[in-house]
Amino acid sequence: MNYGLLVSVILYEALVILGVGYWIHKKRAQAAQSEASGSFLLSNRDLPVAVVGVTMALTVLGTVHILGLFENAWHMGAISMWFSFGHVILLVVACLATGRWARRLGVSTMPELVEMLFGSTARLVVSCVMAAVIWGILTLECQGLGIIIATMTGWSIQNGAILGAVLGLLYVVLAGMKEIGWVNLINTVFMYLGLIVAGFALTTSLPQGWEGVTNYYINQDQDWMLSIWGTPDLMLTFALGATLSIVFCQGISQMLLQTAMSAKSEKTVKRAVWIAAPVNGLFGVFTVAMGLAAKSIPEFHAMGPKLAAPTMILNLFPFWLVAWLLASFLAAVLSTFAMTSMTPATIFTVDIYKNLFNPAATEADERRVARWGIVILSILAVGVAAFLPPIVAAINWLFAWLVPVFFLVTFGLFWKRSNGAALLTMFAAWIANCAWSFTELPHLIGLSEYPNVYITVLASLVVGVGSLMIMDTKPGLLTKRARTELKRAQETIVTA
Repeated sequence: MNYGLLVSVILYEALVILGVGYWIHKKRAQAAQSEASGSFLLSNRDLPVAVVGVTMALTVLGTVHILGLFENAWHMGAISMWFSFGHVILLVVACLATGRWARRLGVSTMPELVEMLFGSTARLVVSCVMAAVIWGILTLECQGLGIIIATMTGWSIQNGAILGAVLGLLYVVLAGMKEIGWVNLINTVFMYLGLIVAGFALTTSLPQGWEGVTNYYINQDQDWMLSIWGTPDLMLTFALGATLSIVFCQGISQMLLQTAMSAKSEKTVKRAVWIAAPVNGLFGVFTVAMGLAAKSIPEFHAMGPKLAAPTMILNLFPFWLVAWLLASFLAAVLSTFAMTSMTPATIFTVDIYKNLFNPAATEADERRVARWGIVILSILAVGVAAFLPPIVAAINWLFAWLVPVFFLVTFGLFWKRSNGAALLTMFAAWIANCAWSFTELPHLIGLSEYPNVYITVLASLVVGVGSLMIMDTKPGLLTKRARTELKRAQETIVTA
């Protein structure tokens, strides 16, 4: 075990997390804001552009962007970068569209927005599904924490996940959303400085340079692995499929949009795109390059797809750079861990506890319930962290579940809305998703290579548009017709 490396990485994380948590606590005490509405879950809706930008970027930059792309590059090569490119598109959509809509309407959760459009039953259904999907992502983040710490210590992945989860809990339970945001800002600067230095170090440390990496794949008749376009089949099944999954799931998920809800204003969310997109997008380029390099070197090739790249980092770089880089990777995973534990707890607190059982809940009540939710969900996630499938494959399956919600919210805001159509569309898409995963249907029709997102998009559009065309509907919430009807209703009430 490399105790020096472990202590260095853990010391950095602990100092940043505890230091920021203490600073925020002191500021709140001085400003008498500790009991203000939304202080824990939504940071009093006061996050500035820089904090919103980096937090949105790091929320969707965790295990999958690091260990998932190390692993995926082993099998698919440079086309794996499309997972990262898809997140750039996602952040543009979130900052210019869905995140702005959520901030404009002043909601605390996405299920709350669903209720505004489609009623209380739809809110309850979406609450359960969205929380479950985000918890599924949390289990993958625990796996990532376990692998990174196992690389430094030689422990099992599960033991590493336990230590990582303790750090992740400190990341969020002390001061909530505000702590996550400001810790992310510090970690982003630290992380990208480390990546720049590591990029130069990797170039000079490879046994035969990048030319040796290139020659390895050419000699293996796998030169297609060096191109971001891969093969036509991979472009259709992986690159396009991953992009659609990412945009249509995360673009409507509480996991990403809680940060937008916490911003100072709608304009803050819009401006954050200039920070969020590049901070997230560049990271995947580096991790895929490292994954390709590790596979080409025999001693690291023998470690297999999960551990080859982390082991290469440990062996090729000097101690101080290994510590810096692993601390950066751990910080990125911890940031996603924090949001994937915070947001399902937020959904439970706001949409279940407060909405159904305690409408008069105070900020202190919400904070207590949210903290217990964060702890319990994290413990459950750690329990299954060592028994998970390949990371990118698992994430694509999870993402397909929120696809119908994306289309329904868009329709309900800007076209038509119907409670019955919403429920019909969601259940049709979810049945299709399950059929695609757990029956022989994909094999029977010769489309087994295509990910779940294609069938859920098709079901969402066909059933959603069809049902809205034939059922009784109301105008979209943000359409001119809806605003006119609301104004007339208000005038009638005033007259009466």
